[in-house]
Amino acid sequence: MTPDELIYISVLALSIPVGFIFRYLSPPLKQAVSLILGLAVVLTTCGFHILHSLITVIGSWVLINYSWRSAPNLTLFWTFSYLFFFRLVAWFGLPSPTPITNAVQLVLTLKMVSLANEVQAFHLAKKEESSSFSKSGVVCSILQLPSLYDVLSYSYCYIGIMTGPFFRYQTYWDWLQQRDPGSVPGLNYCLIRLRMVPVYAVLFTIVSSVFPLSYVRSPDFLQHYYIYRIFYMVPIFFVFRMRFYAAWNAAEAGCISAGLGAYPEEAQCKPGGGPSVEYNTYSETPVQYNFETIRNIDCYNTDFCVKVRHGMRYWNMTVQWWLHQYIYQKAPFRSYVFRAAWTMFVSAYWHGLHAGYYLSFLTIPLCIAAETSMEKGLRTRLTDKGQYWFDWVHWFLKMRAYDYMCMGFVLLSGSDTVYYWGSVYFTIHVVALLCIGVGKVLGGSAERGGQKEKQAKGDAR
Repeated sequence: MTPDELIYISVLALSIPVGFIFRYLSPPLKQAVSLILGLAVVLTTCGFHILHSLITVIGSWVLINYSWRSAPNLTLFWTFSYLFFFRLVAWFGLPSPTPITNAVQLVLTLKMVSLANEVQAFHLAKKEESSSFSKSGVVCSILQLPSLYDVLSYSYCYIGIMTGPFFRYQTYWDWLQQRDPGSVPGLNYCLIRLRMVPVYAVLFTIVSSVFPLSYVRSPDFLQHYYIYRIFYMVPIFFVFRMRFYAAWNAAEAGCISAGLGAYPEEAQCKPGGGPSVEYNTYSETPVQYNFETIRNIDCYNTDFCVKVRHGMRYWNMTVQWWLHQYIYQKAPFRSYVFRAAWTMFVSAYWHGLHAGYYLSFLTIPLCIAAETSMEKGLRTRLTDKGQYWFDWVHWFLKMRAYDYMCMGFVLLSGSDTVYYWGSVYFTIHVVALLCIGVGKVLGGSAERGGQKEKQAKGDAR
């Protein structure tokens, strides 16, 4: 285990008991202490590299105050441009940031772009109220413009400062202003999130020791048969999942212990986004809470959902909401596949500049096109039993596709990724292209058959 991993584990472990203390603090004290604690964590782990995050936050605050109308686009350009500089600082003779500094920078980038959009929504809601004399229909929009202190407090709140989950400024503000934090469930929900963490950690340790990633890069790897080489990606992706299952469940427990992201069930919260419908803030009856707002991983559905496109919804869920809200919906394309490709490109850039990210993320749209083609061309023509078996085969291929794409994500370099994919003859790419072709052919024949049937009925009349 690396020193950075030990730091991650320590921060996650300490955030859970500390969170319960925050339930008893007043809003001003809660805001101040969470800021101080977050700054202390970043300063201790990142040292002078904290300047990168400070520059990002202050620059974003200036842009948001400069023009609320253009703030979302300006802030997106600013934060993503700074990410480019941040990753290439060594070219300018500056010390390279540490992995923990990179993690902090990634989370802050999401927060600043989201904050700019929330400020714009606030101004648009005010404008609507003044012009129509009616209450704005915006669900859970911020009620006042954040000061620089508020922005810094949100940015450096100790919760999720390194690992996420991402949460909006409104979620943070609702946490500060909770009416009765003591009534918000905590311990049982934490235990539910944590119950499988030791299992994930043990599985991660055992499987990673038996199937080390480094072996893929060795010349000896190519001496094995094709079956072994393509099998090797299965335990690699398994190790990858176990690592994040453990980390994200622990991070969610840290949010829950502090009460962050707790909303009534009637609010129909979305991971990352929060409430999606209006709800009664001052209910006299006992409130049933949930923590869907800060839910970042659905382990079961990640493993057992059928489609590639659905698998993305259950993985890093708060970031997926951010990508859908601020990238996918604003993409300069109409086609689903092209929008997905654009979103995956932005996601790859957000993760880093390594070619492996781009090779992996940009394979996803190809897989989506393949499954869409086969669903239209084949699945719709099958019986219920045939569709049942089709879905099982689809699930198997979905998991193999994610195994395959994971190799680029963990190997990072383009040469290592192509080296491994070449060693298995680019199997998933070939299968995806074949599925697209077969689906198109079957779909075309079905369409021609339908036209002939209509023509025959017309002739009979």
